[in-house]
Amino acid sequence: MILEIRLSNFYSIKEEVILDLRAANLKSKNARELSSNLFEFNDTDILKTVVIYGANASGKSNIIKAIRFCCAMILNSHNHNENIKFNYKKFKFNRWHNKPSTFFIAFISNGIEYEYSFSIMQDRVLSESLHYSPKGRISKVFTRKERKGAAKSNIYSFGSGINSPMGVATNTSDKTLYLSRASQMDRPLAKELFNYFNSTFLLGYTGQVNSPNIEPLLVKFKDQMLEALKLADSDIVDFKFKKVKAAGKDVRFDVANGDVSVKDIIEDQLQIKTYHSADPSISFDLLSEESAGTIKLFYMMVSILDIVVNDKILLIDEIGESLHTDIIDYIFNIFQAGKRAQLICTTHNTKFLDLTKFRKDQIFFVNKKEDASSDLYSLYDYSDFRDTMDLEKAYLQGRFDAVPIVNDSLATLKSLIDGK
Repeated sequence: MILEIRLSNFYSIKEEVILDLRAANLKSKNARELSSNLFEFNDTDILKTVVIYGANASGKSNIIKAIRFCCAMILNSHNHNENIKFNYKKFKFNRWHNKPSTFFIAFISNGIEYEYSFSIMQDRVLSESLHYSPKGRISKVFTRKERKGAAKSNIYSFGSGINSPMGVATNTSDKTLYLSRASQMDRPLAKELFNYFNSTFLLGYTGQVNSPNIEPLLVKFKDQMLEALKLADSDIVDFKFKKVKAAGKDVRFDVANGDVSVKDIIEDQLQIKTYHSADPSISFDLLSEESAGTIKLFYMMVSILDIVVNDKILLIDEIGESLHTDIIDYIFNIFQAGKRAQLICTTHNTKFLDLTKFRKDQIFFVNKKEDASSDLYSLYDYSDFRDTMDLEKAYLQGRFDAVPIVNDSLATLKSLIDGK
């Protein structure tokens, strides 16, 4: 589970923003009635779902993008070569390109709390640290400060948790996160955390077309899938799937001479057929004959069932794309019916700005400030906003700033059309 994420100097994010999933101390009648929106860990209430609102170009997608990049660093940086430049952008104004980018995450894996952080420039790691609480008390696993000199013994300080830690440090360049290298070198604690970010903290739907993990999920959750589709008012009563041979292209680039080669190939693809209540004997090809909304719902349900049943975390940008509002509401309700699964998402759909469905601390806003940086804050920060007020109306009126200011008067639009 995720407790807290902090980011600075990623894309439109300038100064540190904080996404806190630890529940606030809310005493209102609405909050008490939304107990299913929380779960408890070590006497702390944790939010199951968080929704992030903001105008177009406010930077709410950059929050998601930055988190995904940081997780990708953990998963992939052990592969970095000496000429690598990290694939992200810093805040471009006010000389922030000269400042480091920072990432911090507090999370729970196998019942133990961890705090992990790193800071980077565009081409190197500056610092990194990992602390954990295996016995209820925070202790150091390692700290790293590259600016302390060339000697690894000066750069690193170790506590407990990783066996032969200096052996890993010796093989960790300034292009690589120590946690990533330690996992590659078979250190059990590091491998556990690698698997957490790879298999538990999901950066998008895992059930994608031809994803290698979708077939076992379809086998495992078929009955629940059909029931979930039925509850979502789909008339799909059955589906079948099999591997089929399909034509494709193998594109290769020869670095030595710059040649590009394209070869026709035959590869295995997963074919899914759906059957509807109107006539269950007639099949439909999921990808070519069903609507975009049905296709997305189908693949989402595969992922969501796996996530909720196994207490995973899902990170999604624009959850409402191609789906009806009631279906999105249904997805939120699935998470609330689960035990410890979590959903972090962005949306433009104002229907969910309803304090009979979401607590104040579950609703976040992103606003672009005057210096073009993104600010992230919670509805809980507005202590004067009462539960009895119309939240959707207040948001659309700009009470929380995170809406576009559009000058669309008739005179202005006529002038635009006339080119004046």
